[in-house]
Amino acid sequence: MYDICVRTADGGGDARGQYSSDRLMGDLFAAPYVTLEPEHGHVLDDGAGNVVGYIVGCADTAVFVQRYRDEWIPALAGIWAEPPDPPRNREQAMLALHHHPERRLVPELAAYPAHLHIDLLPQWQRRGFGRALMTALLAGLAGAGVPAVHLGMLSTNDAARAFYLSLGFADLPVADTGLLAFLGRSTAPATDRDR
Repeated sequence: MYDICVRTADGGGDARGQYSSDRLMGDLFAAPYVTLEPEHGHVLDDGAGNVVGYIVGCADTAVFVQRYRDEWIPALAGIWAEPPDPPRNREQAMLALHHHPERRLVPELAAYPAHLHIDLLPQWQRRGFGRALMTALLAGLAGAGVPAVHLGMLSTNDAARAFYLSLGFADLPVADTGLLAFLGRSTAPATDRDR
């Protein structure tokens, strides 16, 4: 999962070598989810046991943020130093998100308590696997009583936006997002939502 995370962390492209360690993206956007809420993680393998994609999420962003602070940050103590305030570069901005997970609590997203991250290696995209992973995650969230989910993405990632819109996600108005866009949807299957 770490490898897939960094290989898709640059707006869907490869971010290897862009940070002081290729581990950083996985420590922020993959490993905490499978550690803290493994029930909301699914992987795609290539049929030979090699992971080629995954989706991870949490049922309640506020609960996840508290657990991240209480459990995940201490688990990585000594690995990632707290950056200066304000951050002066891209890596420091990522480290600020790690050390201040409360930044994930966006008031405009309160009606969409769950959130997710999905990554597939390029050769496994556009083949229905992302849709299958999303269907599995949404079903699990719905089964846990979660009404809606959101995600954040680079606003310039047009391919990702088209994918999410095709799955019933819609743009969510959030003030001061910078380069990010937020999308959300109900966790109910599309046929239930369209009735």
